[in-house]
Amino acid sequence: MIPGFTKIVEERIRRAQKKGEFDNLEGAGEPLNLADDQAVSEELRLAYKILKNADCLPPEIEIKKEIQQTEDLLAGMTDTTEKYRTLKKLNFLIMKLNNLRSTSIKFEEPQKYSHKLIKKLESSASKIKEK
Repeated sequence: MIPGFTKIVEERIRRAQKKGEFDNLEGAGEPLNLADDQAVSEELRLAYKILKNADCLPPEIEIKKEIQQTEDLLAGMTDTTEKYRTLKKLNFLIMKLNNLRSTSIKFEEPQKYSHKLIKKLESSASKIKEK
């Protein structure tokens, strides 16, 4: 923060404390749960906290939730055609998540199930040829 701005903020906080404006806040006297945001960069913590208090999730978290839901859905599927469509959706979501982040490629999420699907399709194709 800018030094002059910091002094103004701290003075306003002191005045509010003297007036008792912080006395009846929700969670007063309880320890802060700081573990939740340890993985979030310092620059984003305040913004994420505001979004969380407004019941809004950052786009990255929403996509991660959708990826998890899609993986759960995929695990219970038996129809190959539907599995393939769902796998395409899952890989699209992973690609979207990777594009949203501005990190090195080595930290990107790998796309899922492609090797398993290819193996399954190859085994199905070989069974068809045998008949």
